Amino acid sequence: METTAPEGEKPTLSAAMRAKIERNRQRALMLRQARLATRPYPSTGEGSSRVKPPPKIVDTGGGFFLEEEEEEECMAEKIVHLPGPVLECDYLICEECGKEFMDSYLMNHFDLATCDNCRDVEEKHKLITRTEAKQEYLLKDCDLDKREPVLKFILKKNPHNPRWGDMKLYLKLQVIQRSLEIWGSEEALEEAKESRQDNREKMKQKKFDKKVKELRHAVRSSIWKRDTSIHQHEYGAEEMLEDDLYKKICTTCGHELVYEKM
Repeated sequence: METTAPEGEKPTLSAAMRAKIERNRQRALMLRQARLATRPYPSTGEGSSRVKPPPKIVDTGGGFFLEEEEEEECMAEKIVHLPGPVLECDYLICEECGKEFMDSYLMNHFDLATCDNCRDVEEKHKLITRTEAKQEYLLKDCDLDKREPVLKFILKKNPHNPRWGDMKLYLKLQVIQRSLEIWGSEEALEEAKESRQDNREKMKQKKFDKKVKELRHAVRSSIWKRDTSIHQHEYGAEEMLEDDLYKKICTTCGHELVYEKM
């Protein structure tokens, strides 16, 4: 039965609104009766000693009914869960600028705490090949692969021919640090490089001199012919022309004999 609220607390509903509410109430009642007719209930003799009572019907006051279980579900849906506390992330400190960052290219690939804004791809953080690391900084394979900590690298396709296999690219900064660990200082590294360069130049010069000497010997052997005449040369004192090269002159015919002492 509809009751009228005191004046001032709630506005009076119009006739059209009251008719609409009544239609909704009748529709909800019909749906409830149809649902109860199709709901299975356990029998009293099989596995249960008591019959579950029908749910309590609640009038929402909005023109329709709700069962008590449905009302509880609606109330549960209205529960607002407060957001959890914000956890502080483990930020990294950039070694170059001192600012915090979470992720970077150098950190992911080389474990170097440097943000992407401070990455110097042209010089300090340049990537170099394994061959360049061994030649320029006098490193051996064991220095790159076995000495702890093992230097990290990335693989890249060979730009000259992809079928030659992937290239190993190392971080120049870490290669320099590894070289200083082995040689002690930049001065010692430069002295070792100069010594190796001098030895390399000496070996090249020695090979060149040997080839020139062999060429001279071959040319002189092909030009010189033995004199089979009756005349017997009588040579004077030998004269040194240059290193290992001498000559003698016949006192009678003036024939010059040029020869080399091995």
